[in-house]
Amino acid sequence: MVTKGLKLRIYPNKQQRRQLAQNFGCVRFVWNQMLAMLNERHENNPKASFLTAYALNHLLPLLKKEHPFLKDAESTSLQVTNQHLIEAFHAFFRKEKGHPKFKAKHAFKQSYTSKFVKGNIQPVGDHGIRLPKLGILRFKTGQRIPETIKQVTLSRTPTGKYFAVLTVEGENQTFPKTGKTIGYDLGIKDLLVGSDVQRQGTCRHDKLLAHKLRVWQRTLARRQRRAKKAIAWDYHQKVPVPRTLADFKNVAKARLQVALIHEKIANQRAYKLHKLTTQLVKTYDRIALENLKTKNLLRNHTLARAIANQAWGELRRQLIYKSAWYGKELKLVNPYKTSQLCSTCGHDDGKKALAIREWTCPQCGTHHDRDVNAAINIKQLAFGR
Repeated sequence: MVTKGLKLRIYPNKQQRRQLAQNFGCVRFVWNQMLAMLNERHENNPKASFLTAYALNHLLPLLKKEHPFLKDAESTSLQVTNQHLIEAFHAFFRKEKGHPKFKAKHAFKQSYTSKFVKGNIQPVGDHGIRLPKLGILRFKTGQRIPETIKQVTLSRTPTGKYFAVLTVEGENQTFPKTGKTIGYDLGIKDLLVGSDVQRQGTCRHDKLLAHKLRVWQRTLARRQRRAKKAIAWDYHQKVPVPRTLADFKNVAKARLQVALIHEKIANQRAYKLHKLTTQLVKTYDRIALENLKTKNLLRNHTLARAIANQAWGELRRQLIYKSAWYGKELKLVNPYKTSQLCSTCGHDDGKKALAIREWTCPQCGTHHDRDVNAAINIKQLAFGR
């Protein structure tokens, strides 16, 4: 059995949308309160032992007494928030991520997670699901929901769409064995360059809608400038009363259009990556992939936009879990000197500028394509010659 995530688009009614917004706020409030408490505790006593999620959960009843509005939130979502906060600190201690930050009210991501407890999450018919505090919500999906659901994550996108991601258990499926092995070098001009000389071309989704995005971004900036200067006059009080940006519908419309364009770009990129990664695990039994540090590469402001569009991290993430699902082997290889070493004799020809795409080994005379040579070296480092 493997654990999978099943994403559904849900359609809450007006009352359910209010409850979701309230729960998003409660989860954010608990995160900020617990984070502030942990920071203050460390400042007062740096040698004190770090608290666990279980210890933080014991503080929730006291927090609910002090702030009664927390009682309206789904109880397990507050416990999961404490767990996520502790996991964020553990990632910080392992130097995998930065220090946990406070969450803003208008953050890009608004979500909370509810755990399955005593049948509180159940599918209802073919297009309904019962969730704690919310009741029955309609959804659309082409898949059948399993009866065993471990947890559900509810989220709202900047475009006003609601989704539920169900963590379910499914049978471990395997693709037929092909006996093929391949190594892949990541690139910008070509997303993947294989050791078999095949190339997976890239698609600049950000450029396809760049003009439309630029127009709406400028429109949004212009409307925001005008809205900040606008003043509504109260004829009864005879004093100027400033309005907020939320009062201007034209600003909200422009902001929605910008969010919709960004969402479409992200959806196009995700669709292509899912098709590509599924095809790779179907075709090859063993895959070696270059493990690039994308964060460091993004410091190159000339190539940062093109690198971000490639979504190498998402490609790696999909290959990792799909290889585990379908019984294939994936190895991540350190790319150190893979483009400098000759894949035939192993000679180190030194560092080369990015403009040099082909070179000839001075020791054995083999003519190399830079990317293909790197892919062969990645394959050899992972699985041997």
